[in-house]
Amino acid sequence: MKYSNQLSDVAKNYLSAYYCILDDMIKGMTQAELTSSISANFIVQMIPHHMAAIEMSHNILKYTTNIPLQEIASNIITSQTESIQNMRQIQGACSEHKNCDRDIELYQRRVNQILQTMFTAMSDARADNRINCDFMWEMIPHHRGAVEMSKNALGFDICPQLKPILDAIITSQQKGIKEMQQLLRCLGC
Repeated sequence: MKYSNQLSDVAKNYLSAYYCILDDMIKGMTQAELTSSISANFIVQMIPHHMAAIEMSHNILKYTTNIPLQEIASNIITSQTESIQNMRQIQGACSEHKNCDRDIELYQRRVNQILQTMFTAMSDARADNRINCDFMWEMIPHHRGAVEMSKNALGFDICPQLKPILDAIITSQQKGIKEMQQLLRCLGC
């Protein structure tokens, strides 16, 4: 938690909720029950990741008056809610798609690296009175984590139903990163 200066009550409330969401996401992702299926493991770790993005977006929508940021947050809620629904629909079938121990080890080793990078970047994101900027500084590494996790899973034998979901995650989150980077520049963050 890095506070750069005296925080307003609004910033304190926003950031307090953010750190609770972050803690819940970290617990959900690191305590997920892993199996011998890369497809199932991806799903059980990505669902709490997406749920955190939805909660983070609802959190900023309580405070922001910035229309482009409202649109970004609303799009996150819509796309990640749909992605969760899609993953839950295929979760049973994908759990049957097993992988060898070596692939599971290689897959999870890379996931752990991605998670550590993402958790650190999100924990160390700037925290000040510019909550619009704070949200994007928090969400960009979150999106990058999803992109990297999806690309990692695509490098292994996964259930066919999961591939279009991974492609959609990569496409939507890369687009979201670009939109947030552009808005950060426009806001002078």
